[in-house]
Amino acid sequence: MKKMNNWSRLLLWSIALGVMVGCSETKTANKPDAPVATERKYTEQLVPLPPTTPPPPSAPAPSSSMNYREMKNKIVTTGGMDRPAHGGSKIVNGKPYDATFFKNYGVNPFVDTEDDHFSTFATDVDTASYTVARSYLKNGHLPDNDSVRTEEFVNFFDYGYPAPATDTFGIYLDAAPAKFGKNCFLQRIGIKGKEISVKDRKDAILTFVIDCSGSMAREDRLELVKKSLRLLVDQLREGDRIGIVVYESRGRVLMEHQGISAKQEILDSIDALRTSGSTNASEGLRLGYQLADKAFQRGCINRLILCADGVANEGQTSAEEILKEIKQYVDKGICLSAIGFGMANYNDILLEKLGDEGNGHYAYVDTIMEAKRVFVENLTGTLQVIARDVKVQVDFNPAVVRSYRLLGYENRDVADDKFRDDKQKGGAIGSGFAVTALYEVKLWDDKAGKIATVFVRSKDPDKDEVKEISKDITTAEVKKNFVDASDGFKLASATAQFAELLRHSYWAKDEKIDNLLDLVQALAPAFKNDTKVIELVDMVAKAKTLTPAPESAPKETEKDK
Repeated sequence: MKKMNNWSRLLLWSIALGVMVGCSETKTANKPDAPVATERKYTEQLVPLPPTTPPPPSAPAPSSSMNYREMKNKIVTTGGMDRPAHGGSKIVNGKPYDATFFKNYGVNPFVDTEDDHFSTFATDVDTASYTVARSYLKNGHLPDNDSVRTEEFVNFFDYGYPAPATDTFGIYLDAAPAKFGKNCFLQRIGIKGKEISVKDRKDAILTFVIDCSGSMAREDRLELVKKSLRLLVDQLREGDRIGIVVYESRGRVLMEHQGISAKQEILDSIDALRTSGSTNASEGLRLGYQLADKAFQRGCINRLILCADGVANEGQTSAEEILKEIKQYVDKGICLSAIGFGMANYNDILLEKLGDEGNGHYAYVDTIMEAKRVFVENLTGTLQVIARDVKVQVDFNPAVVRSYRLLGYENRDVADDKFRDDKQKGGAIGSGFAVTALYEVKLWDDKAGKIATVFVRSKDPDKDEVKEISKDITTAEVKKNFVDASDGFKLASATAQFAELLRHSYWAKDEKIDNLLDLVQALAPAFKNDTKVIELVDMVAKAKTLTPAPESAPKETEKDK
């Protein structure tokens, strides 16, 4: 072997030294605590492999004339974000909206009176389920089955019950052969609350708690929140006060409570809201309640108004944990209105529970028209509670009634023996609000007399006094035919059937949406000045075009039996 000259030896030592350094750098880079390299000593040419699937579309690069909100609106196209929340480029299970959360509470069965002749539930004046369905249909999709709650469809409409002159509530009962149920009667229970005039409304101490996280960066989210709150502020008067809390990754107090004399400052604060970060709803609510508690005045309306998409991903994220933190304030008398905005990345479960357990209500705002209904037309009812812990118990007469089924209220069930337990929570009802419940009832042949007694029990929100009223309905009051029933009765029947069809209820498995469409079209002239009914006709027609032809009837589940 030839001896290496000095240049050859130098070259080999250089190569060996380079390999040692490279190995050392590789080992260091693989250590979990290794610092990120700030300088590369060499570069490598990598040849990319051909992709097996087309890459997802990249987010558009912002131009100098495009602000953040416009960029987000351009990224968000068909209801999803620039990347679906669960990863990939497609929404899971072929759903129309990404990361929407609803809960299935089942469907009430028929109950034989020989087994249980009492039916007990907490009242519910929420309407969010109906407006969520409307948003789905408007965008060309049938609503998620689990999003449909029959009672919220029924309670979206005004049936014209007279307000009581002196009592807190009036009870209205009627019945007729069911248009859609098989071999049964439909019994309607209407409960109307007393009305308080605008001039007699209590002063309102309101705390706006506003979700300003990144997911709210859309026209139908934070921008609609701003427009909605402006409508509310415009309705307030001398003596009312407003404080504002916002939350993103952290919560913060934006404005201490101020009187309506500072209206322009309040509006400017709302208009200046911008989105960023993740969603720490628990901290936002905690700060909101603390601020409301600081400004609390007995004898006034003390209420939080939460505006959010309901998707909490920082701090406490479950309704149960959040409710533990705010329970002391709810018990003190600070009510909560949960107002939902947006669709993709939306949590109906959290918002509904917060509204129900917060002694308030839950509404969903998808248009400026709906904002007007909530914050202008129904403002006094939205703000001022006339009764809380409102519960209903229906005592069916086993000598006349064979079986019954409550349409909806599955998640508002109350144990029969808790009806007169005044520690048991019920619903809260605002000024002039009404509650409607529908039962399908099967009667014994050739039996006459009392069908049922309806009891309503409630607490005065200020004095904590308990009141209970009742009313009977007999077979003599039952209409002979469905066509003889009032228009309001027919409308309630139609809205309940719409919900039962949309949620694929076992009890509507043999019904066709064509029959429902015929009914609502026939009813429309009687409600020609009611935009809600006109809108209902359009929704049913839209649902008909989206409903696939039935392949086979759904099987009866154990829960349905």
